[in-house]
Amino acid sequence: MSESMVMTWSELPADFPMPLIERRRVVGSQLMISKVRLSKGFRLATHQHTNEQMVCVLSGRAEFVLDEGSPSERRVMLGAGQVLVLPPGAPHGCVAHEDTDILDLFSPPSEKTGVDRAYVPGDPQSSRPPGGSR
Repeated sequence: MSESMVMTWSELPADFPMPLIERRRVVGSQLMISKVRLSKGFRLATHQHTNEQMVCVLSGRAEFVLDEGSPSERRVMLGAGQVLVLPPGAPHGCVAHEDTDILDLFSPPSEKTGVDRAYVPGDPQSSRPPGGSR
């Protein structure tokens, strides 16, 4: 984006990178924001990336596992009004305990996020079929 613009979430195209998730994104030159609906039961295995990420919970409840496998491993339950700040390289995963709406912010922007890289052949928890969507 090289000029100022106004966008409307409902007019942006949705994608479904894994079962139980719907996402709409705005990608700028330095920042990406996604409006995400996690349906109850959504699971994202622990992963990490070079982007800084902030997860703003608008409604619902989701549990995040942080630093899995390390001595500092912990689980946090986030609800409406809470923000999780993830520095670059921080291992994290997620389980939606109910339908949950979040805003996900990534800097720098990335076409591929954890949900896009989450498919593991043979693992039913990661079940995005190769080359497929929802």
